[in-house]
Amino acid sequence: MTTRTYRIGQIVPSSNTTMETEIPAMLRAREAVEPERFTFHSSRMRMQKVTKKELAAMDADSGRCAAELVDARVDVLGYACLVAIMSMGKGYHCQSEANLHEITVKEGHPVPVVTSAGALIAGLKTMKAKKISLIAPYLRPLTRMVIEYIEAEGIEVVDSIALEIADNVAVGRLDPMALVNIYKDLKLTGIDALVLSSCVQMPSLAAIPVVEKQCGLPVVSAAVCTTHQMLQKLGLKTYVPGAGALLSS
Repeated sequence: MTTRTYRIGQIVPSSNTTMETEIPAMLRAREAVEPERFTFHSSRMRMQKVTKKELAAMDADSGRCAAELVDARVDVLGYACLVAIMSMGKGYHCQSEANLHEITVKEGHPVPVVTSAGALIAGLKTMKAKKISLIAPYLRPLTRMVIEYIEAEGIEVVDSIALEIADNVAVGRLDPMALVNIYKDLKLTGIDALVLSSCVQMPSLAAIPVVEKQCGLPVVSAAVCTTHQMLQKLGLKTYVPGAGALLSS
């Protein structure tokens, strides 16, 4: 019996390193218990500082990246920058996903498209989470924008922590296990889920099972939700060991 190999395509900011480590880590862990195999392919958009101006310029380049990844005949396409999508206006993930999918159609290789922004919303709704608390690395104005975007989708953000780091490279170098202590400053009473990292560049995967065990709540990240949506779009079992409740199938 031949094992199917899926090609995972990601559109990433040029300074992003985490989505190209955490998504492969999750899907490699899945390979230990499920038959499917995965390869990973990226195209990059220039972005160094997480500011509204740079995010808008970067988003305008996403179509080129989609066309490049189509050339590699990927099986699913992920737009790996949550705040870039959310900075473009409420509900923009739907427009972005449709636009990028249309590019794959025009290039002759239609593939499903996931945005990390849309995936976070979808993941929280899959868990029927109505109230959440979250941690973000962004400056406070961008964190507020992310909160308003999520709340426009019908999910209340009860509490948040903004680490206020503008340098995207510095965000990727944060210690994920520091979140094991940081989350304790959030209000957790009455919430349905905890978003340990609402940014795909802020590492959190190693901390998710630890925090979930400590707080007794479902714990997700933007990267976990993106992986969940990718597996769903591929028609595969949404199971990854050690990645929290959403990926427990």
